[in-house]
Formats: sequence, structure tokens, C-alpha cells
Amino acid sequence: MKSPSTFARRCASLALAASVFAMPFAVHAEGSVSAAGITISTKGLVAVGRIPANQKDKFNETFGSGSGMAIDPTAWKKDGDAYTGALWLLPDRGYNVEGTTDYNDRLNRIEFRLTPAAGAVPAEKQQKGLEAKLADTILLTDDQGKNMTGLDPESGTRPASGKLPLLPQARMGKIALDPEAIVRLKDGSFLISDEYGPYIYHFTADGKMVSAMQPPKALLPMRKGEVNFSSNNVDADGKKPDPKDPDTGRQNNQGLEGMSMTPDGKFVIAVLQSAARQDGGDSGQTRMNTRALVYDAADIDNLKLLHEYVVPLPTFDNKGKVAVAAQSEIVALSDKAFLMLARDSNNGQGLKGDTSVYRKIVAVDLSNATDIANTSFDADKPVAPKGVVDASVKPATLTPFIDLNDSAELDRFGLHNGAPNDKNNLSEKWEAMSIASALDANAPDDYFLFVANDNDFLTQDGYQVGAAYKAADGADVDTMFQVFRVTLPGVKH
Repeated sequence: MKSPSTFARRCASLALAASVFAMPFAVHAEGSVSAAGITISTKGLVAVGRIPANQKDKFNETFGSGSGMAIDPTAWKKDGDAYTGALWLLPDRGYNVEGTTDYNDRLNRIEFRLTPAAGAVPAEKQQKGLEAKLADTILLTDDQGKNMTGLDPESGTRPASGKLPLLPQARMGKIALDPEAIVRLKDGSFLISDEYGPYIYHFTADGKMVSAMQPPKALLPMRKGEVNFSSNNVDADGKKPDPKDPDTGRQNNQGLEGMSMTPDGKFVIAVLQSAARQDGGDSGQTRMNTRALVYDAADIDNLKLLHEYVVPLPTFDNKGKVAVAAQSEIVALSDKAFLMLARDSNNGQGLKGDTSVYRKIVAVDLSNATDIANTSFDADKPVAPKGVVDASVKPATLTPFIDLNDSAELDRFGLHNGAPNDKNNLSEKWEAMSIASALDANAPDDYFLFVANDNDFLTQDGYQVGAAYKAADGADVDTMFQVFRVTLPGVKH
């Protein structure tokens, strides 16, 4: 028999899961939902495309795919029944199966041609609706023009100076960056969010750091009373952190995974991948209450925190246990609503687990949620200890929108979720989203929603940081794009 405390914890976990499953969903017609007064709908999957796993960039290193994505609106054009354009695809910190490496963080420009399809798709065209090619790669540098690194920042920190706060620093004095989301600004420069900080960085159009935004204290990773940015992913020459997990703040590898600018350009929204340690993030079963931060973007180098909300992540049954679908990316619809991609882990092409249980894009409504910005919850008071939201706080509302695992939709394009675990089985990490107008006078509110995976640089023909490599178990995971046509009234991107 389980002890009373264990039994009580299990009951609490089940109650938490039940409360998430029972959230009120504002569902209208098939494929139509509402959030913060906006009724949005999907017309389904219209295109799929690939870039091969062994693609090399212009520095002859293995190309990594989409931790983040931003369409370049200046290149987007309609060409008859097709479209041409370019997007920026943000890889993460490099191939890091056995600890992190001294991979120079970078940004890739992809040029593409989109030919959307409706209904049945001929086999020879199923995965050629988006023809994408790598056009350019730029390296990211710090404010002094020095290369950045994907290495775990176990060595310490760089002191605050000028527009830059205390920064994660790896050995050799390089600023450590684990990039996860990207916003392209009108002047061609970029905002990039990361997991180590978790910070938001501003880079020039050619990749040089301009400024950095530090989050509230509650999200800073603290160990023994000090800020410690390590994610416990050190290489053979690194020193493991003590303790391995932060006492409070973002959990290891659970930083600002999602970030987007509102269509009017006035606000930046950033979302922690899952709950902070003190908010239940110390357990995989109680990490469902994450935080969304809404910043005033009037001064892009001095982002001002205006609002902050608790966002309850979806939960699902995983072999009889409560599991949390951590968020991987967002697209802002307004300062009160955004789309959020949430998914399970450890299932998909390239992994031993073949069938994903949960991969969905949901609509998040902040309009009736409690604003906790600049309160004690941003300092030392947990907002959801052990996964239970403080009684004074009302979380945001979630509404399912698009199921990436939808068998009928995948089948139209020769894809599937589950066995056989071949190249047409969706890979694990779908982590990038961006939108572009359909440029349709008869449907002015229609957009294409681009979704891409993060292939983790998994290939049998890899080369990075001066060495060749082969991913374990014969994994060869292509960069893949899925494109949906959606209706987003009032959203003027």
C-alpha cells in the first residue's frame, strides 16, 4: 500500500489533470475557435516540404532546422496560384547528444516556393508543395563582435555592462546562447529568445548583439542564492552544476521557448517552456503552469514588462500517468491572444518511441486572466507551488485549434504519426511557427501558418565543430515544413 503522502500526491496530480481537461472550450464550427473576441478557423493542411538531413551551410557545417522561424514580409509575393518568399530559420545550440559543443550560434535564410493544394494530392506532389532551399547563413556575435557559443555556461557569468545585464558565459569567455525563438523587426534586425538566461536578445541584421533583456527574478535560475545559468549539459571538459537543477527559476532546458510580436508591433510576448521550479517545475507531472510575459516594445532595447499571466499547459494521459505538453512556440494574434504549439517528447522519427500522444496548436486567451506582473510572484512567492495555482490567480484559457497528429490530414501528404518509424513518420520536435498573408482579395483574413520541426542536427553525414559525426541508431531526420491555411480576422501582420 502506498503511504498516505504518496496517495495524496497522486490524487492531487489527477485533480490537476482533470481541471485542465475540463477547461471551458469556445468551439464553434468544425475547425473554428475563439480567443479574446477573435474567432479563428483552419482550412487544413495545404503543403509539405523538406530540406535533407545532410544539408551543409556555407561554413560547411551541418544545417540545423527550426527552433524558431520568421517569415520575411519584404520577400513575400503571389505568383499565379503559387507564392515565393524567404524566411529566417533559427537552429538551436548545435549537435549536442553527449553534452554541448562550441558551436557558433547562427541564423539561416531559407528561400522557398509555396504551391498550396486542397483535397487529394497526387503522390508525386505530396511533399513538394513547399520547395525550400538554404540561401544564406549568418553567425551571431556578442556586442564586441566575438563569436557566441552553444556550450553550457558552467564557467560563470559576464558582469553587467552598458545595455547588457549579467550574461551567461561559457569558458574561453564566450557568451553562451541556446536560441529558441525569433522575431524579425521592420528594420531587418532580430529579437532572439534563449533557454540559458532565459533572456531576450536584440541582434542587428548582420547578427551582432545590441542589447539583452533580463526576465523577472522569479524566472532567473538560482542555485544556492546565486544566479547560475548552467543547464546541466556540460561537455567532457566542463564542470557539472551543484545542485544539478536550479532551486528556483526556469528549469534546465525550459527557457523562453516561445516568443512573438503582436501584429501592431506594440508588444512582445514571451512564454516559458514549462513552469518555473518553484511553480511545480521541479516535477514532470506538476509543471503545467507556465508564464506568459507581455512587454511594451516601444523601445526595443529597453523592453518594459507590462503584463504577466499564468498559462496552463495541456496535460494528457501517458500510460496511466499525468504528462504535460510543454509549449514549443507561439504566434501573437493580439496582446490578449496567441497561438501556442504544445507537444509531448521522446516520440517520432529518429527515436525509439514512434507514436506521439499530443502535438497540437492551441489558442490562448489572456483576456480574463489575472495580471501578476511586478507583484510578489515575480520575486520570492510561488504562483503555483506543487502545480496548484494560487487561489488569488485566474489562469489563461486554452482552446484546441489544429492537431498536428491528425491522421487524415497527414495521409493526404504521405505522412503519418507512429509505426512504421520511417522518414514519413513525424519527428519529435515541432518548434517553429510563423504566418504570411494569403494575399487573397476574396479572403482578406486568410493566412498561411508555417510550422517547422527542430531536427536536432540528426544525420548520418554530419560535420560540426571540426569533426564528422553520425547520429545514433541510424537517425536521418530531415528539416520538414507543414503549411496550413487559416482565417485570422483582424490580424494584420
